[in-house]
Amino acid sequence: MLNSVTRSADETSIICDASIVPPDVRAESGWRAIKVAGPLGFGLTGVLLSVAQPLAEAGVSIFALSTYDTDYVLVKDSALGAAIAALSSAGHRIE
Repeated sequence: MLNSVTRSADETSIICDASIVPPDVRAESGWRAIKVAGPLGFGLTGVLLSVAQPLAEAGVSIFALSTYDTDYVLVKDSALGAAIAALSSAGHRIE
């Protein structure tokens, strides 16, 4: 399960399972998380691009989230099959 709280001067965003979102809170559900195997060193370059580019070329919109150890790419449920196909075709191993 992926949970994240991100706060900026303009907003607070919470990523969590849709089942725990109160009904009166503005939310967008229907996302699936694809975890990039980590931990990833901070000196690595292009890791997120290697995932985002094939998805963009396949017309799959993403919401990217990074943590200290790895990256996550969230895609809509309806695009999960296309995302997996695009990443597989680009040489990524999907488990």
